[in-house]
Amino acid sequence: MAAQPARSRSRSRQPTAKQFWLKQLHSWHWISAAISLAGMFVFSITGITLNHAATIGADPKVVAGSATLPPSLRGLLARAPAADNAPLPLQVATQVRSLVGVDAGNVPAEWSDTEVYVAVPGPGSDAWVSIDRASGTITSERTDRGWVSFFNDLHKGRNTGTAWFWLIDVLAVACVVFTFTGMLLLQLHARHRPSTWPLVGLGTAVPLIIILAFMHF
Repeated sequence: MAAQPARSRSRSRQPTAKQFWLKQLHSWHWISAAISLAGMFVFSITGITLNHAATIGADPKVVAGSATLPPSLRGLLARAPAADNAPLPLQVATQVRSLVGVDAGNVPAEWSDTEVYVAVPGPGSDAWVSIDRASGTITSERTDRGWVSFFNDLHKGRNTGTAWFWLIDVLAVACVVFTFTGMLLLQLHARHRPSTWPLVGLGTAVPLIIILAFMHF
């Protein structure tokens, strides 16, 4: 039998357009899955805990504190602040953290003629500290609502800071890429999997039916 011409063999080895896009979609699909894997897991679990927030018991732990600033620091509070929401002076914030355990550094404070009040909310927790500007008396309170509340607040982006704000956006984009490439892969494989589009249609129709027909039940 005569050997196949080299030109014909090389042409047969060239990937088709479908093979090229299939490779690209698989690459983007697994990369986006790897990036968003931990995020999707945490956000899925906290989606359940948020949906059942009324039935998941919480036992907040409240710790009240009191102390007095040393005389050497009271003068820093007697001075007029640079702005109405200026944070505590660094030395005062450091002393407050040491005395009552509330980290009020770089947090906007509310200054009045008699006191300085600082609210320090965080994911799964809240804290506040009030300092008498004349006597230096510190009153504080810290509330810890537990790990479930902590992760629920991460899900909502509540009091989590700028870095977490942007991380949520990055994870959301990765999930969109994961979903979109998954849909295109379904389209490429649908010919050999007859149940593909009925399942996709079912997954789309059920939420719509529940929203339109059973929202108030």
